[in-house]
Amino acid sequence: MKKKINSLENRRESYKTSSNVLISFKYAFSGISYVLKTSRNFKIQLIFAFTSLFIGFLLQICLSNYVILVATIMSVLILEILNTSIESIVDLVVKKEFSSFAKISKDTSAGAVLLASINSVIIALYIFVPKLNLLFNSI
Repeated sequence: MKKKINSLENRRESYKTSSNVLISFKYAFSGISYVLKTSRNFKIQLIFAFTSLFIGFLLQICLSNYVILVATIMSVLILEILNTSIESIVDLVVKKEFSSFAKISKDTSAGAVLLASINSVIIALYIFVPKLNLLFNSI
């Protein structure tokens, strides 16, 4: 019960910017944890991310390609977190009523994640296909 009361007290102060950097990190990790727990798409994207990194390890891609791969993965995950944030704000504002502006907001933020995901597939193909060609041509 005490934990619930503390949580409510923190929410009352949520409009304030934290002056403590460590508390700011705590809030950021709380946001990431929320998305990890509630977003099916974020979990799917993490599975693809770890699979891509593992394939990169198996194919022994160079360090610069790893940097590109990690940056691409991060862009998709960041956009998914922003998408969740936008959808939550829209749901808060419109409650359970339909709004064409809410639909536009949610659809466009989801579209941004889709474009980043398509971009990540293109980059993965660019990195992995030449390595796979070499592998299969040597067999």
